[in-house]
Amino acid sequence: MLSGLALIVAIGAQNAFVLRQGIRREHIGAVVAVCMAGDAALILGGTAGIGALVTRFPEVLQVLRWGGAAYLAWFAARSFLAAARPSGLAQGAPRSKGSVIAGAAALTFLNPHVYLDTVVLLGSLANQQGQDLRWVFAGGAVAGSVLWFSALGYGARALADVLASPRTWRLVDLAIGVIMLGLAVKLILQ
Repeated sequence: MLSGLALIVAIGAQNAFVLRQGIRREHIGAVVAVCMAGDAALILGGTAGIGALVTRFPEVLQVLRWGGAAYLAWFAARSFLAAARPSGLAQGAPRSKGSVIAGAAALTFLNPHVYLDTVVLLGSLANQQGQDLRWVFAGGAVAGSVLWFSALGYGARALADVLASPRTWRLVDLAIGVIMLGLAVKLILQ
């Protein structure tokens, strides 16, 4: 669950969208459901697919490890750059439920970073747990996703004033950069 949360909690396009919808109190249940279901499908698919691939080609884990470390380092750099130029969340005009759901689905399935986080990184971490425990790990990652998107979407309402501040986003982006860099180093040293 903690590994899943460490990757999912990072503020990216999908999480910013969920935050915006939560702050706006607009179709948040549908947004949370799309994000949770999408992450669950991708995490479980990554665990199943990578598991079959790793059984046949164990050297794939090494490729995934180095690719994951490079991605995490890039994400850390992007977070540090965002901290240097922070911005708040804009309100904007109301949107229809259909367009909000389409936006959530697009940010879930058309974002290559979501695939790297769920399918590649969490799938490879799950498969490092061994045949018997990989599904337990994947279940924990899915539970982390459910917990995160529920808390993010519904908790944003209570934190609307704080989350709209550029200063808060600077601190969030700095923390995310440190966490992602730490995860990259951990993957390299394994």
